[in-house]
Amino acid sequence: MSRYRLNLFIQPEHARRLDELAAKKGVSKSSIVAAALASWLSPDAGDRREAAMAKRLDRLSRQFERLERDQSIQIETLALFIRYYLTVSTSVPEAHQDAARAQGRARFEQFIEQLGRRLLRGRSLVRDVIEEMQPPDQAIGERLDEVAAQAGERDA
Repeated sequence: MSRYRLNLFIQPEHARRLDELAAKKGVSKSSIVAAALASWLSPDAGDRREAAMAKRLDRLSRQFERLERDQSIQIETLALFIRYYLTVSTSVPEAHQDAARAQGRARFEQFIEQLGRRLLRGRSLVRDVIEEMQPPDQAIGERLDEVAAQAGERDA
């Protein structure tokens, strides 16, 4: 079988990795390059690349859908809390407005400090509360999926 000699220029990093692979596998660099070229030029190489890309896009789509679902849950939670708070809160008499503002500022600063500590810890208060409420064998993600599915059924 006749073979053609080619002089190719490749990046130093690729040359190093080719040397390492040839030594590790105990084959010639030419055979590795020939196999890679055959794979690249193969009629189904494009199909394989497209399938791999589709698989990655599907995974990204599922991750995005979970993020979107979680964001919707967070927005609804906040909206319900605000509605509840506004419903049960009494108005502050004019004479006590300054004291209420000062107390509000102090509480807000405490809130920001607590939020910062929780974020630094990397744990979510919501996850902690759900774990306390759920049986140990039921994962948080499963419970959120159930809640989202129930909400979807009600909206349909």
